[in-house]
Amino acid sequence: QVQLVESGGGLVQAGGSLRLSCAASGRTFSGANMGWFRQAPGKEREFVAAINWSGGSTYYADPVKGRFTISRDNAKNTVYLQMNSLKPEDMAVYYCAAGWGFITRDRGYDYWGQGTQVTVSS
Repeated sequence: QVQLVESGGGLVQAGGSLRLSCAASGRTFSGANMGWFRQAPGKEREFVAAINWSGGSTYYADPVKGRFTISRDNAKNTVYLQMNSLKPEDMAVYYCAAGWGFITRDRGYDYWGQGTQVTVSS
């Protein structure tokens, strides 16, 4: 089994920045996709960003393009999400996921973290 632990969430003013981290343990992830998803109260979980572990290709949902950047550190088995120019509509619980399926769909992921809360004030 695999354990994923998110960190870096918190309260930030609109226009500010946060950097989320996702640390993986229990298994190596060579060739695995790593993704970030978010879920606001009363809404379905939504895709945010993903990175192909073996190829380094990145994917972003339209609302975050140009503002968020996903990156990886294979030596540390860690994936990051740099979030800039945050907006109130970005408020959600952010989840890290690992898997080997369709990279921009939650069905493509097998392992999930517990989530970290991001709150944006204005």
